[in-house]
Amino acid sequence: MRKVIVSMNVTLDGFMAGANGTLDWHFPLWNDEMTSHIADQLQTVDTILLGRMSYQVMAQYWPYADCYTMPSPAQMDFASRMNNYTKIVFSRTLRKGSWKNTHIIRSRIKEQILEMKQQPGRDMIIFGSGSIVQTFTRLGLVDEYRLWVHPVILQNGMPLFRDKRPNAQLQLLKTKAFSTGVVVLYYQAMAQKTANNLYIAG
Repeated sequence: MRKVIVSMNVTLDGFMAGANGTLDWHFPLWNDEMTSHIADQLQTVDTILLGRMSYQVMAQYWPYADCYTMPSPAQMDFASRMNNYTKIVFSRTLRKGSWKNTHIIRSRIKEQILEMKQQPGRDMIIFGSGSIVQTFTRLGLVDEYRLWVHPVILQNGMPLFRDKRPNAQLQLLKTKAFSTGVVVLYYQAMAQKTANNLYIAG
């Protein structure tokens, strides 16, 4: 069965973005070693799950990536996979996708994701899209979390997990440390409660 994987950059104190949605805190620590690792990670998936805002930001960047903006082979491979993989966007307002292989889901999220899990293919991955992560966590749809923990403390910002009553029990599978001090924590979701109410971002 296909898995839903969350891959997210977070600070040491649990924020996925600054107070105004800024992400500049993690760019100084990113290097080719980390790019190569995330490119390897992409080889195990074939579908990217996104909220509207994350989708629109990525759709303005990745289709235009070339050998000048992506100088290393690992970066070019990553860009190619991002552009050619299926993109599933969860939105009530987005009418048409401008990025190659985009499909929009507006309702019946849980049912459709459970159906997709049963279909042949590789795993599905969520990049960014905090509201989608939170919704999928509430619905018990996340199978694995890959948290890229950066040695940065923001003290305030947008937390990855905003639910005051978390309903996911996680088991640590492995860790991966980089020379930059970033550590990837791999967690398997062991047991999750489900919810009937669903929020669709945007």
